[in-house]
Amino acid sequence: MLSDDSYEARVAQTLAALGIPASYGADRHMPFYAEARDLVSVGLDILGRERQLTPHAAARWAGLRAAAQQDSLELLLVSAFRSLEYQRQVLERKIRAGEPLERILSVNAAPGYSEHHTGRAVDLTTPGCPPLTEEFEATDAFAWLVQHAHRFDFVMTYPRDNRFGVAYEPWHWTVRE
Repeated sequence: MLSDDSYEARVAQTLAALGIPASYGADRHMPFYAEARDLVSVGLDILGRERQLTPHAAARWAGLRAAAQQDSLELLLVSAFRSLEYQRQVLERKIRAGEPLERILSVNAAPGYSEHHTGRAVDLTTPGCPPLTEEFEATDAFAWLVQHAHRFDFVMTYPRDNRFGVAYEPWHWTVRE
């Protein structure tokens, strides 16, 4: 999905500023994602920040969350839509903290290549589970997602040994449209 030239130019500038090769997407077989423009609020994340998804993804998220609640499980939103600039800030914060770029890129897609740009991706946790950790895999919520997420068009993008070379992320789910 390519967007207009100004967005592509911004992505190229951002990658260069972060020291990420222009060949990043091709090297990792990662799709390029335009930023979603039509977004709606889906409520607050675990830190009290308002989060957004596309209308279709928001409806699918509401259905998924309600179905989990009917089965006495609570799915908590950690992250949803992220702009190009927000993704850049995530990487810059980790770089400033001294993390090696290659390690960062094993757990965070480069700006322009994050599914969060689409407004269809969510990062999830459940009460008692630290967010964004593999510990989520051991929860009843994860087991429920594996069995039921497909009913709401959600798929886990980064299973173990995925083709993108991204670390296993049992918390990252995306609505397929």
